[in-house]
Amino acid sequence: MRAAALAALCSSTLASLPAFAGPADYVYSPIVEEGEREIDFKAGTAKLRDGGGRESAYSVGLGWGVNSWWFTEVYAKSHKEPGEKAGFDAFEWENKFQLTETGKYPVDIGLIVELERPHDRSEGYELRWGPLFQADLTNRVQANLNILVEKHYRAAEASKAELGYQWQLKYRAQPAFEYGLQGFGDVGPLSNWEPRSEQPHIAGPAIFGKLHVAPHQAISYNAGLLFGLTHGAPSTTLRMQAEYEF
Repeated sequence: MRAAALAALCSSTLASLPAFAGPADYVYSPIVEEGEREIDFKAGTAKLRDGGGRESAYSVGLGWGVNSWWFTEVYAKSHKEPGEKAGFDAFEWENKFQLTETGKYPVDIGLIVELERPHDRSEGYELRWGPLFQADLTNRVQANLNILVEKHYRAAEASKAELGYQWQLKYRAQPAFEYGLQGFGDVGPLSNWEPRSEQPHIAGPAIFGKLHVAPHQAISYNAGLLFGLTHGAPSTTLRMQAEYEF
């Protein structure tokens, strides 16, 4: 039943899908753990095409599961363009809302809302939001699909809202080590999609795991090696995330 529900969801949205994935972006889950606190570190590096060099990004965050349906986290982010030194890039406030009770329906649904204040004030404020979907296709295979909209406000130059996506398939072999696939991409402005060849779409293998280090303490990790599927995407992207949960 869950597999059929997610398949229907995918078929109705993939045609209009899109996420303007930075090197350190990760796949959001709609699930919220009440009372959980975490220190979160993310890093990623992307090899650009046509000798464009390498772009890298890093972030560290502190998060808290306020209740059974709301998780909030604050990040400090760093970014490095090709040929430049890494430097402070932005503060980000992420809020995740779980809209359905875990496992009650064929698909778990959530909502992500992120507000970013770039160091470069001319960029204004960046708002990213969208629905999050998660389902068990089998007893061991979990699927995620997220549809995201991103727009800059109060920027020196006007910008249009852009449409993006994230997806993930994960085989739950054992808690300490799981594996699967991830993908990110975007199609450009909502009202005027970019040509297919210019859209950045990436996908590739990923690993996941959770290691319990003490009572009520654990380290969760995930990492992916993603390959550009279009000329508008980096040729390769290596990304990782580690969370200390307590």
